Amino acid sequence: MKKEIDLTRSVYELVTDHPELADIMAELGFSEAKKPAMLHSVGKLMTIPKGAKMKNIPMEQIVMTLIQNGYVLAGQMPEAAHVQAPTEHSETADSRTEMLKRYLRRLGSGEDLEAVRADFAAEFQDVDAAEIMQAEQELMQEGTPLSEVQRLCDLHSALFHGATRNERIANAEKAVAESLRQQQAKAAYRNQDERAAALAGLLAIPGHPLQTLTQENENLTRIIGAARVDGSDLTALLPKLREISTHYAKKGDLLYPLLKVRYGITGPSDVMWTVDDEIRDEIASLARTEAQDAAWNDRLAAVLNRAEEMIYKEENILFPICATHFSEDEWYGIYHDAKDYDDCLGVTGGAWDAAEKNKKPKTASADGEIRMPGGHLTLEQLTALLNTLPIEISFVDADNMNRYFNEGPKVFKRPAMALDREVFSCHPPKIEPMVRAIIEDFRAGRRDQVPVWMEKAGKTMLVQYMAVRSKDGRYLGTVEVVHDMEFAKEHFQG
Repeated sequence: MKKEIDLTRSVYELVTDHPELADIMAELGFSEAKKPAMLHSVGKLMTIPKGAKMKNIPMEQIVMTLIQNGYVLAGQMPEAAHVQAPTEHSETADSRTEMLKRYLRRLGSGEDLEAVRADFAAEFQDVDAAEIMQAEQELMQEGTPLSEVQRLCDLHSALFHGATRNERIANAEKAVAESLRQQQAKAAYRNQDERAAALAGLLAIPGHPLQTLTQENENLTRIIGAARVDGSDLTALLPKLREISTHYAKKGDLLYPLLKVRYGITGPSDVMWTVDDEIRDEIASLARTEAQDAAWNDRLAAVLNRAEEMIYKEENILFPICATHFSEDEWYGIYHDAKDYDDCLGVTGGAWDAAEKNKKPKTASADGEIRMPGGHLTLEQLTALLNTLPIEISFVDADNMNRYFNEGPKVFKRPAMALDREVFSCHPPKIEPMVRAIIEDFRAGRRDQVPVWMEKAGKTMLVQYMAVRSKDGRYLGTVEVVHDMEFAKEHFQG
């Protein structure tokens, strides 16, 4: 059962529902959580965010600890207070973006979907994918918690079905003109016809990453349809459905960060990435549950609907926007990085001839040697040495930029395109606070390392985060080292 912590509830309520939370909170500095008298008095009035503010305990530290202990967070975070309060808009009352935001607010308040859809249909002939994303981003900028937008993501998508792209997302030329006039879409959101043409052109290229991702979606659609048939063999279908995690990993590593960092388009990484994780985790949970009762079937039906909605969003929002913004060199990089991922959903990516001819050569060895206190090596020797070690190495410098990954097969994929990109952009929203907290603790000298044990790809893994410091103690960066610990289990068994 999911352990959920609603940050708007009192400490007393949370500890009553999760008794083990008292010990965790005491270790964080909330010693009153273990004192019955305080818990039954002040605890009924206090929330975790309020207590953190009073005791000057970093909320990032609390979030990281709760996530590490298996909790899922809900409710408004204190960070929301840092978002600027909404100001009056200069747009006219009939601004398309403002109108879309009103519909989304109505859904957020719990109003019936069909009632909102009827009003929407009366006022809009069509809508552009960029306008939907723009409206969601503005709601977050105005103070709507990210968790709320994520929760309603599927409902938002359902509202616009049939008004987009001739049954999907299309016929929105005038919406682009409006977006440009308001300068709210910046230069990022282009004419719908241009997006459709760009996407169609890339989908026609054998081996192009978007062609592969689209083929995966086509097969996923068939798997979802088969899972909905009464009497279907779900035991055989669930392993196929779980391969959705590889499809989502490619989006999360190769598409979302590039859109966010290079082009300032934050919607996919802020909203879709979290929904991807929720779908993946729910499918995994269903696969682990033996009793396929009525409740299990209801959960399956719900997650199949969410997965289908995500296919819709990818094909009609994410892929077209990527098609019109990513350069040819960026697509070449995505193509080569995608080779590190397993085939999934019955699709093996083909060879893209142009990308194969434009593969960037490995960095050549420099003249001379790299001299260090412990000796000296040529660049070729040092590179080969680091690649020979039976660990995965990632180095993030003092400015939080990815600077180095060793080469070779990896359980945790490290796309080359992530180099020279801020490390935080490479993590989904629910993990980012933990990464920030660890690095800030290293920078401040509060900690030197953080070990994390986990199961990954059926193996026991140890991930160690360690502060890298100069001889005089100056913070130079953070190294992440991933160890496959299966050999240790085999050594000590029997």
